Amino acid sequence: MDHQTEIELQAAAFRRLQQHLMQDRTDVQNIDMMNLTGFCRNCLSRWYQEAAAEKGIEMGKDEARELYYGMTMAEWKANYQTEASPEKQAAFKVAFEENVTKKAT
Repeated sequence: MDHQTEIELQAAAFRRLQQHLMQDRTDVQNIDMMNLTGFCRNCLSRWYQEAAAEKGIEMGKDEARELYYGMTMAEWKANYQTEASPEKQAAFKVAFEENVTKKAT
């Protein structure tokens, strides 16, 4: 497989993942994703932002999230986010520390 085809297939897989998370499975909460997998929709939008920065494209966190989510975070939260239990919040602190904070340092 040539490099350009590989890039196109990777981009198509990313778009399908985005569709799955943003349209097909809006019921799956970010906190559950982070607790189970170590990443969530916000991570994907941050990785999008980081990829843009590598190409010299300035993009803020809110802009990246809106591009990934297809709406503002306020809209997403109002439409899809539910209240997380104290147990889920405690597990999230651990998952965030292990998967985001430690990797950023």
